[in-house]
Amino acid sequence: MPRRAEERASSVLETHRGHDARLRLFYLLIALAMAVLVAGLANRQLFQTGEYAEQEKMQSQRRIIVPAPRGNIYDRNGRLLVGNRPRYGVVLYLDQLRPEFHREFLRIRRNYRETDDKDIPTAGQLEQIARYTVVQRYLDQINAIIGRDTRVRAEELKQHYNQQLLLPYPLFEDLSSEEFAQLLETLPARSPLQLFATSIRDYPYASAASHTLGYVGVSEDVTATDLPGEELTTFRLKGTLGRDGLERQYNDLLTGEPGGTIFRVDPAGYRVNPALHRRAPVPGHDLTCSLNIDLQLVAEDALGDQTGAAIALDVKTGEVLVLASKPDYDLSLFTPYLTRAASDEIEEKQAWANRALSSFYPPGSTFKILTSIAALRNRAIRPDEVIADCEGSITIAGQSFVCENGAGRHGEVLLPEAIQESCDVYFYVAGIRTTANVIAAEARRFHLDQRTGIDLPGEPQRMIVPDAEWKQRNRHENWFPGDTAHMAIGQGFVLMNPLEMACFAASVARDETVTVPTLLHDPNAPPQHTPPIGLTPAQRAALIDGMERCTTLGTAKNITAGPMKIPGVRIAGKTGTAQIPGDKNVAWFICFAPIEQPEIAVAVAVEGDTAGETYAGSAYAAPVANSILRKYFDLKSDAAAEVPAQ
Repeated sequence: MPRRAEERASSVLETHRGHDARLRLFYLLIALAMAVLVAGLANRQLFQTGEYAEQEKMQSQRRIIVPAPRGNIYDRNGRLLVGNRPRYGVVLYLDQLRPEFHREFLRIRRNYRETDDKDIPTAGQLEQIARYTVVQRYLDQINAIIGRDTRVRAEELKQHYNQQLLLPYPLFEDLSSEEFAQLLETLPARSPLQLFATSIRDYPYASAASHTLGYVGVSEDVTATDLPGEELTTFRLKGTLGRDGLERQYNDLLTGEPGGTIFRVDPAGYRVNPALHRRAPVPGHDLTCSLNIDLQLVAEDALGDQTGAAIALDVKTGEVLVLASKPDYDLSLFTPYLTRAASDEIEEKQAWANRALSSFYPPGSTFKILTSIAALRNRAIRPDEVIADCEGSITIAGQSFVCENGAGRHGEVLLPEAIQESCDVYFYVAGIRTTANVIAAEARRFHLDQRTGIDLPGEPQRMIVPDAEWKQRNRHENWFPGDTAHMAIGQGFVLMNPLEMACFAASVARDETVTVPTLLHDPNAPPQHTPPIGLTPAQRAALIDGMERCTTLGTAKNITAGPMKIPGVRIAGKTGTAQIPGDKNVAWFICFAPIEQPEIAVAVAVEGDTAGETYAGSAYAAPVANSILRKYFDLKSDAAAEVPAQ
């Protein structure tokens, strides 16, 4: 080979060797890149599958929670006090209208273009117009059938579409049963328009026991336990929540267990059938309360337009037979929701307050029963001892105290006569002998300084059992003998609510110290047993004799005279009239019957606007209690007559 050719061949060979080194580096880089890619894919496929599956699940699935129907509330004899009734309406499933929305969008856009309109709305605005037009078209179908002229609220539709697409959009929620029947016959079964019937609270007795039964409000926070998909975007249909009374106290029992459905959705958020998971709601439990609706209605009728409260308790068990407060309100105003006008009307009547629990008054002469017990137990008085000669007034520590009851001149009286005539002078002396500290200690032994513990929400702690320490702590003043005199007759600083005094009456009836009221009925409830009062037989006999004399010969004799007399029933009672701030008084009456084996205890408090009345207890409160007792024993007699002879 010529030398020049050999040199050329050598040069080409060297060149190829240089290229091979660079190629090998290039191939190495490609191999590394492929290795990284393969490793990444393997990591995603083998190790991150669950993570991406979870993300896909959260993007493509939605959960809907549906509230359960609330349980019913019955009285102790099984009569319905609070139930549910259907509420008819029409809804439109927007997520089924996607093709129509799109067609309407194209039509509207084409019309704008054909008119050469320079102000064509944006695509988003056109979509809103299209949705509004389609929904109004469906709404007009309903309008034509039931004769209405309802228009779509554009802002509500926009908000619902953007935030709650999977939930049905309500067109009507207040159809009458006749309108519902018309639509049921006319609307096709397979339509985005669907009829529905939800349940709302129903109150057969309107305003009866309104403060006790309570009411419900709308709840946005409906949660379903043990329903899968907590991590998913969740939509909730509105439920109900107890806001007052038994509806609030036993809300968890009455609410039931919500149900739910999980759907798959497409990228635009529209539903893809069928459902992935479905669970039906479980209705709430029914509740049987201790009220007797017959007695409740009688009590409320007897109170009439007066401001006050009436309570009746089963002496043995503490179950509440009556819990009446006036003024009251119609519970049907709360279904489906309370309007502003209705709320203002209740406010104007001052009807929101449950006066059986929230009104605190001086107990007046009804407190003399507590003073008597304290004096007897501490041997400050004896039943057969004359401790005062009532001439209409008495001087204590240089201050004159008047006997406000009767003619004000009761003379020399024993304990039974003092209770019978409610002689203030007798109890001024008894109080001074007993001392304020001893009376206060006795009141606390009856738990008159504590909440009753009734199963209703919001029982306040405002009762006052005063003594020297209390006055110094709260008023920064010393205690004087006059304070003791006022305390002995249930005036001064003493404050009680009507329920507290009903519990006191039931405790005295059982010869025990504490009664805990309950609104749950248990047909097999055991009798309550608390520490005994501790009177001797003679002392108790004198106390009960005085309370019976009150209803037969004394300040409450009107309830056992003529047509008001309850044949064969002996009643132990005590009237009271106390002054309250604002030139008002409160008329009191507490009692229990029958004396031989007490079954029912009653307390009534009625506000009055005649300052200085002396017999308000017998005039206003005692007749209310008499109506309750009469109905109670009439029902008992009727029940006995229905029992077949053996």
